[in-house]
Amino acid sequence: MANPTFDIAVPIRKPGRQLSLPAWLVSICIVTFTVLLSAGAAIYKNAPPIPATIVSPRQEVILTQENIQSGQETYLARGGQHIGSIWGHGSYLAPDWTADVLHRWGLATAGVLYNGDANFAQADWEALSASDRALLQVKLRDEFKTNRYDPDTGRLTLTAAQTQGLHQVFADYQTLLSQGSAVHSIPSGWFTDVGQIRDVTAFFSWTAWAAAANRPNALFSYTANWPHDDLIGNQAPAQFLIWSIVSVIVLIAAIAFFLFVYLTQEEAYKVLPVATRPAIRLATPSQRVTTLFFAVAMTLFLVQILMGMVTAHYAVEGEGFYGIPIQQYLPYAASRTWHLQLAVFWIATCWLAAGLYFGPRFGKHEPQGQAWGNGGLLAALTVVVVGSLVGSWAGIQGWLGDKSFWFGHQGYEYVELGRLWQLLLIGGMVFWLWLMYRALKPALKAEGSKTGLNHFFLYSAITIPLFYASGLMYTNHTPLSVAEYWRWWVVHLWVEGFFEVFATVAIAYLCSELGFLKRSSALRATYLTTILYLGSGVIGTLHHLYFAGTPVFITAMGSVASALEVVPLTLIGFEVVKSLKLSQEAQGFYRMPLQFFIATCFWNLVGAGVFGFLINPPIVLYYSQGLNTTPIHAHSALYGVYGSLAIALMLFALREITPDRAWDEKKINFAFWWINGGLVLMMVMGLIPNGFYQLVQSVNHGTWYARSAEVISSPWMQWTVWLRIPGDIVFAVGAVMLVYCVGRSLVGIFQQPTQAQPPEFLAAETTTH
Repeated sequence: MANPTFDIAVPIRKPGRQLSLPAWLVSICIVTFTVLLSAGAAIYKNAPPIPATIVSPRQEVILTQENIQSGQETYLARGGQHIGSIWGHGSYLAPDWTADVLHRWGLATAGVLYNGDANFAQADWEALSASDRALLQVKLRDEFKTNRYDPDTGRLTLTAAQTQGLHQVFADYQTLLSQGSAVHSIPSGWFTDVGQIRDVTAFFSWTAWAAAANRPNALFSYTANWPHDDLIGNQAPAQFLIWSIVSVIVLIAAIAFFLFVYLTQEEAYKVLPVATRPAIRLATPSQRVTTLFFAVAMTLFLVQILMGMVTAHYAVEGEGFYGIPIQQYLPYAASRTWHLQLAVFWIATCWLAAGLYFGPRFGKHEPQGQAWGNGGLLAALTVVVVGSLVGSWAGIQGWLGDKSFWFGHQGYEYVELGRLWQLLLIGGMVFWLWLMYRALKPALKAEGSKTGLNHFFLYSAITIPLFYASGLMYTNHTPLSVAEYWRWWVVHLWVEGFFEVFATVAIAYLCSELGFLKRSSALRATYLTTILYLGSGVIGTLHHLYFAGTPVFITAMGSVASALEVVPLTLIGFEVVKSLKLSQEAQGFYRMPLQFFIATCFWNLVGAGVFGFLINPPIVLYYSQGLNTTPIHAHSALYGVYGSLAIALMLFALREITPDRAWDEKKINFAFWWINGGLVLMMVMGLIPNGFYQLVQSVNHGTWYARSAEVISSPWMQWTVWLRIPGDIVFAVGAVMLVYCVGRSLVGIFQQPTQAQPPEFLAAETTTH
């Protein structure tokens, strides 16, 4: 999220004519999305094959394609990525099923090769002499790295040793999936049907085969040799190191270039005088209804925090919460699902509400019946939120069977809600877009240029339902590589991308309305920040797909493009200083909204930039994929950036229409410092030492070990989870105080009368724009 005050004078010229910024913006969109869609086509074409049959050397059928696909659907229906992970995507408490099955399979196969006994454990392997282990490793690499899939017949033939080893894995998983594991918070009776257990294990086993067998004409597997496991010969490809170095070089060069341009430009704007009190004092009817969205958002925020505490506690008490046996009623998969779903819901609710509030404000028009439309949208969104939360819980409990995809749980992180609720949410966002258009319509007509702030505000709003709809491009039986590709369109492009662009436009517009910026400066800043994002962030989506069964050129493109995403985040460090200046010029009236906006800038640099790049280079992510290094980035970016921005937008709206007697600046300031201080404590005392400890284990012993019971239940991991408590408590106290202040503000607003139409805002100041 780039600060809207970011301003570089860029007259981009070609011989004989000047190309405008909007033209550059359209050109960049065409180029970057062409690249991204072409990469998607290549991912589809090169996805790991799902064999029609998997057979023994005697041509006995072991598994079929139907077993594997049925296992995928069953696994996803029961919470999927919230109970362990596949190819590193998912939760971090239960095993990564790919890594776990692959290592168990390798050990069992080693036992068959060594003494004919597939019941061979890690301790047995370590008891062998060094020479025996070396000899077995050579044989194991030939067993697993050789690709025996025949594309003409669709048949995968296993060796005799692999066949026996796989039977041992199925026996182990019959016990694990039915009886559960307290250490990994896998509930007892997760699966009770023998057929389902077999199919789910078949799905896990297929992902393990794809992670081990070399691609045709390649020296690495379909997942680029992820997960790391020396036992069967999975080690990082050499080109991962090369592309990591290239990405760092590109990052340094790009930062140097943009800093040079940035620092050599004259100040392109000046901070304008700001009225002590803006002209607006009373809300329109639709704006007052819109404030109820904030009440719902803050309620969801508190519940999300509670679910985060429950989810974190499962890491030290796998079957309960301080002795209360809640696993049966609120299993780990459900609490984690709700924690992530609620984060998206409350943040998106604030952003949607901000659009509804700013629509009449920017358009200076209150359409007839707008309040009823806003109220209807709030009721509809409430039904979707409650329905999706209940449905996802019921799906995880196994109550919905094969209907879980539609009404319960899709199985993928951040897109958990059932397809019905997803469609209803898209419909709600389209209705939201129509409500905003109604309010903006007079301003759009009055604006001479189709590329002005009003139009760009509308364009950015259109992208929100448009890119969320990309989540409809897959189902529960879509090949995993293709499903992951489209899922990251939602997570990266929608959540991290176009919602940010929308918020950037809203704040830039607001700053121009308030007199902080000239309208021309705000418009140019908006275009430039959007160009900087689109020029790197669209293709940077691919950095989530290094090990998702994608061709290896995806690694090259994703690593370099995502390195460039850090560039605008680096420049934010300079923009914080400007934001502080704006805060001073506001004479205190907008101090708290601006303060949360400055926190957005800070966490964008630290959480999205520093901690994001921490796991971006391929050679680093090879060892850290699926470990607690990812939540370091996720927590500091999801709340730090998007949460702070949502609160900033909320407070901008509330501050303008809240009577002074109901606005408690000191308590909001208290909430600000406790929330951000709690997040820092949570990171420093818990997530960072926890994640880096796992990373060391992954480098030294392999991904399977970093996610094993030995590491998860180790004293270090247990203590770092407990050490999160101070930060969690501080954060929660700040959040409760913020919710109290918002509630008090809403009471004050509803005690005030409304006005039929918005007034002309700051007419005296805007004449200089």
